[in-house]
Amino acid sequence: MKKTLAASILLTGVLAGCGSSEEESNNTSSEDQNLLESIQEEGVIAVGTEGTYAPFTFHDDSDALTGYDVEVMNEVAERMGVEVEYNETQWDSMFEGLNSERFDVIANQVGINDERLETYDFSHPYTLSSAVVVVPEENSDVSSFEDIEGKQSAQSLTSNYADIATEYGAELVQVEGLAQAIELIKTGRAEVTVNDKLAILDFEQQQPNAGIKIAAEESDVSESAFMFRQGNEELVEEFNKHLEEMQEDGTLTEISEKWFGEDVSQ
Repeated sequence: MKKTLAASILLTGVLAGCGSSEEESNNTSSEDQNLLESIQEEGVIAVGTEGTYAPFTFHDDSDALTGYDVEVMNEVAERMGVEVEYNETQWDSMFEGLNSERFDVIANQVGINDERLETYDFSHPYTLSSAVVVVPEENSDVSSFEDIEGKQSAQSLTSNYADIATEYGAELVQVEGLAQAIELIKTGRAEVTVNDKLAILDFEQQQPNAGIKIAAEESDVSESAFMFRQGNEELVEEFNKHLEEMQEDGTLTEISEKWFGEDVSQ
């Protein structure tokens, strides 16, 4: 009886030890996984986005999340073989969500700059843009930024584009936004406006008979890309691989032309 009890205790100890060892092994395996492997295993990637920033990420008339960034992200995820879980939040909260690991990546036209590169990693850029000068369609007097000197430029005074117009010697006419700026130049109450090329292309897509044209474009280009926490090189490389494929097979061009009427990806 004593031998049986002792054997039973010994067996229980051995099983407990095996269970503990197996649990530790599983934990170690999980901890050893990088973020890409975890995403692939779960089959889902968590994406932070605003959902209120047309035409990049917004809700259409049927309340479905759509936009240029959304389509690019969906295509990357499909090529990765995973589903996308979008988490919509305000701009500042997106960064907080990425920092706290609630999101794996941000897809929201995040510009690449030196300050962000100190804290985050970026994919290859999938959007290029620059400042442009917009004039009435029939205008032939302006063909460069230098030509706006002394001209009335309709600008939101707090925007970077107002600073650019001022640098080139334009006289600012205050407006509340792009639509009002275009209305002023169409009616002759302003002669030009300086703005983001993507915003102008989107406006022309929405209103093809707007009666405006891009007269000049700055050579300095701003780049936007997917943003990641540092230390997840494998995930960044995976995104870059698929973005390169999408560039080569024309998918990025197709998505760009759908939303902007031209290729804004290169």
